[in-house]
Amino acid sequence: MGEVIRVAVVDDDPLVRTGLGLILGGSPRIELVGEAGDGTEVADLVRRTSPDVVLMDIRMPRKDGLAATRELLAQADAPRVLVLTTFDSDDSVLQALQAGAAGFLLKDTPPERLVSAVLAVAAGEPILSPSVANQVIAAATRPAAGRRRDAARDHLAGLSERELEIAVEIGRGLSNAEIAATVHVSVATVKAYVTRIFAKVNAENRVQVAMLVHDAELL
Repeated sequence: MGEVIRVAVVDDDPLVRTGLGLILGGSPRIELVGEAGDGTEVADLVRRTSPDVVLMDIRMPRKDGLAATRELLAQADAPRVLVLTTFDSDDSVLQALQAGAAGFLLKDTPPERLVSAVLAVAAGEPILSPSVANQVIAAATRPAAGRRRDAARDHLAGLSERELEIAVEIGRGLSNAEIAATVHVSVATVKAYVTRIFAKVNAENRVQVAMLVHDAELL
């Protein structure tokens, strides 16, 4: 079945933590190793439990998820962070993605999608939820004209035609497997292209590539 993924949940709502625990605990591939109710508890939680992935709420009373994400990802060997959001009221999720979070999930994400997203992120494939990817990127890049657009196009100018094609598909929120089916190459080939794209545009994750694509007005 593969390696079991260690997951920690950070949310100030006990009911949300319980619900996520039940969903994640239903997968034989995932082990829930700990939980916290506020961003102030994240550093200790991660130190004690060594999770592979942290599900991080944005809005919490003492230290919000944005500050906690920035602090966590500044550490060496930090786990991947998936932001939990209602999106329609959480504009700060965009800053979390720019800070290096591996992606975001809506709190009403179907259980099977939640599990697959956690597994994908743990495997090194950050997640853009297709249902809201366009809204997130549009908000993150508004306005995208003028200097911002030109800077994004400069960043992308060094990509080959095929690399740019794959970068655009990343901007649409497609997974590696979906991109492979779209451009008719193997998943391994897509992974190789994605690695080269990251290096050429100095990006740490797919979210940052997607933002460049939208800044450049390629979608």
